[in-house]
Order: sequence, then structure tokens, then C-alpha cells
Amino acid sequence: MASLFRQFQSICRPLSKNLYTVPNTTASALDLIRSQPSLYVVANVVGRRHLLAPRDILTIPRLRDVKVGDVLKLDEIHELGSREYTLRGNPTISPDKVKVEATVVEHTKGAMEFIYKKKRRKGYQKTKKHKQTYTQSVI
Repeated sequence: MASLFRQFQSICRPLSKNLYTVPNTTASALDLIRSQPSLYVVANVVGRRHLLAPRDILTIPRLRDVKVGDVLKLDEIHELGSREYTLRGNPTISPDKVKVEATVVEHTKGAMEFIYKKKRRKGYQKTKKHKQTYTQSVI
């Protein structure tokens, strides 16, 4: 039994200690990430971080100065990666090396929100309703 385990262990040993290739430059790291099947980006949009992938629909609070069809350039990119490789910036990755754009699809409203106010023993009851406005874009 022990000899069988040793034979199995010798077969399963990795050929090298480093399983992944480590890039030397940022350009080679970007090439490795682009060669992977699934990509993602962590970027700041309107002051909040979002995890984005290609063809994702991004819903953010309404941008008044933007029209449908406009292209938003995401400049503050914190992390870029794939399944096997990740590139992080301090504090952001420079926009001249990585270009991420989002196209505005529509301006929409969310679900109806009800705000109920009441004061005990005073007979005061009030209901306010509103819909929050959003801008949707595709990465």
C-alpha cells in the first residue's frame, strides 16, 4: 500500500514550483489577462465601486447631463483581472493603458417607494410616494 502511494505521489508532483507565469511588465500582464476567456473590472462610477464584466448592465443614480447613446469613459479603475490573473493599481490603473467604456442605454425609474410617517396619539398620519430615477448603461 505504501509503495502504491509513493508511485502515485511521484506521478502527481508538479513539474515546477511555480504553476503560473509571472509577467515582468504591465504590458505583458495585460496581454495575459486579455488572453483569458472571462474578464472583469473593478471601477469607480459616480463615487461607488462596481464589479463589471463585458456586456453587463450597470444601473446608477440618474446622470442629468448624459443622453441616451452617449459613451461614458471609466477612468478610475482599481482592479483588472480574469480567472487566473489580476492586476491591481495604487490607487488606480492609469487610463492610458486600460480603456473601459459604458454606453448609456436608457433613463428609467425604479419601483414605487412608500414612506409612512405617524405620530402616536396625535392623529397624524402621512404617506409619501416616489420613484427613484436611474441611468442604465452597457459595458
